[in-house]
Amino acid sequence: MAKVRRKKSTTIIIITILLAIIYMQLSTSIPDILPDLDKEDAPPVTGIHPVVLDQKNKLVAKVREIGIKIIITDGYRSDEEQNRLYKQGRSTEGDIVTNAQAGESMHNYGLAIDFALQLKDGSVIWDMEYDGNGNGRSDWMEVVAIAKDLGFQWGGDWTNFPDYPHLQIDFGLTIRDLKRGKRPPVDSHEYLEALK
Repeated sequence: MAKVRRKKSTTIIIITILLAIIYMQLSTSIPDILPDLDKEDAPPVTGIHPVVLDQKNKLVAKVREIGIKIIITDGYRSDEEQNRLYKQGRSTEGDIVTNAQAGESMHNYGLAIDFALQLKDGSVIWDMEYDGNGNGRSDWMEVVAIAKDLGFQWGGDWTNFPDYPHLQIDFGLTIRDLKRGKRPPVDSHEYLEALK
C-alpha cells in the first residue's frame, strides 16, 4: 500500500511540474493567447514622454556646448507610421530600417528618439567616425556618451539589430509591459536619479 501511495505521489508531482513548465512556456512565448489578467487601461500615447523630452533638450544643449550640433530625426511614432517603416525594404521600396511593427517600438510609447549630426552648412549626416569639433574623438560617440549620462539607453549596444541613431528611456518597462497598458508616471525624474 505504501508503495502505491509513493507511486501516486511521484506521478502527481511529475504531472504538476510538467503543467508548470507548459504554462511558463506559453506565458512567455505566446502571451497573446493567454488572457491579459494584468492588462491596465491606459490613455493612448500621442507624443513624447515629458521626461524623455526634457532629457532630449538637455542632450541637444550639452552637445552644443562641446561644438556638436544634432537634430532629432524622430520621436513619438503612431502605429501607422511604425507599420509604414516596418514595410520599408520588405513590401515597399528602400532599406530595412526597423524590425518592429506597430506597438513593438519604444517610439510608439513616446520613450525613444533618433538623432543625426548636423553640419555647419545645415546638411545632416549619420557618420559615426566624423570629428567635426576637431578634438580627436568621434562626434557620434561623444553624443552617445552624454546621452547615456542623461539616462538614455543606446540602440547601438543591441547585439541582434544595432540601431545607432536610437536613444530610449524605458523606465524599467518592457514592450510587453507597455502593450499591457503600463506607463511610466508623467514625472519620472526619480527614475533617472536612481540610474546615477
